[in-house]
Amino acid sequence: MPKPLPIPLEFRLPEGWSPARPKEDDAEGVAFAAVHPQPDAGFTANITIDGDVPPIDATLADLADDSVEHVREVAEAVTVVQRREVGSEDAPALTQRLAFATVVGGAPRDLVQSQVYLSLADVDDPHKRAVIRLILTATAAQHDDVLGDFQEFVHTVRPDTGAGA
Repeated sequence: MPKPLPIPLEFRLPEGWSPARPKEDDAEGVAFAAVHPQPDAGFTANITIDGDVPPIDATLADLADDSVEHVREVAEAVTVVQRREVGSEDAPALTQRLAFATVVGGAPRDLVQSQVYLSLADVDDPHKRAVIRLILTATAAQHDDVLGDFQEFVHTVRPDTGAGA
């Protein structure tokens, strides 16, 4: 069962991507998942969304570090390829790219994750901030081909005010 997000979001999937129901063992904390229409070597690129209200003293870098450790629990040779703070003081964000090896469907895979952490104010209570994590996971061979779709998707994510886009 999907985990609810701490604040409602609106977003638009890139053309061709479809909503997906996360597998029970992969769904921990996932609020939404979507899959690419063309698998690569038996692995389907996917976008997931999760989020939480972190402790007041937690930085985006702290949350990104926690994510790296979580991936290390299920994968080998996890490398932080890139990490960068982006956004503004009012709407901070962080991006990071991880490369790692893991077994999926009984076969070893070299995967890449692009993660975006967005700090968003609650529409109803601007003093309450939530962190939304957007993740693209793809094979190393397909990652660069689907990265543009992910970037397009990230640009559509915003708090849902109920007014419609």
